[in-house]
Amino acid sequence: MKKLSKLFKSIIDQDAAPIVICDLEHTVVYMNPASVSRYHVDITGKSIKSCHNAASNEKIDKVVAWFAKSKENNRVFTSRNDKENKDVYMIALRDDDGNLIGYYEKHEYRNIETEDLYNMEN
Repeated sequence: MKKLSKLFKSIIDQDAAPIVICDLEHTVVYMNPASVSRYHVDITGKSIKSCHNAASNEKIDKVVAWFAKSKENNRVFTSRNDKENKDVYMIALRDDDGNLIGYYEKHEYRNIETEDLYNMEN
């Protein structure tokens, strides 16, 4: 399991998109390097709600409550950023039994890749 944990952490760390992982108390458990770079702050150990306004915090609470209602409720579209051509989602995190244990923010960019296939010349 320890090896698997290292592999999962590496996947998250290598993702170019920001990933912020929270527990059910809304404490930021982990921010990957892309999220720290994007937000210019590392709030690991602090509440995600500390950097959101009241309306956003209410939405976070509603999404987490929806996640808790069913093991099938796992992904919510939360915003669109046309300037960056991306969509942002909240994703439920569940244990092996399907119990809700947290959530994370997922950015999905829609730009077509412009790099050459298998470009390994650097």
